Amino acid sequence: MIDSSGLRIEIRIKGHLDRDWSDWLGGLAIICGSDGNTILTGVIPNQAALYGLLSQLSSLGIQLISVLSEKKQEEIRRRKYEG
Repeated sequence: MIDSSGLRIEIRIKGHLDRDWSDWLGGLAIICGSDGNTILTGVIPNQAALYGLLSQLSSLGIQLISVLSEKKQEEIRRRKYEG
């Protein structure tokens, strides 16, 4: 289970990745773009999980285009109101 301190991520990769890889990639959504590239998106537990995911992609020889991550919005709001 992912708690509110998880990271929302978006990873853009070169080429299309079949949606069947979603389970192997921790349940990330796989969106194939019309530009021939793929976006992997979802929430992961922490930055260590992000590094593990990037290692998995590297082991497949997948070329990264970009990696974006941010704390889940709920966590940002909670910290704002807690002081």
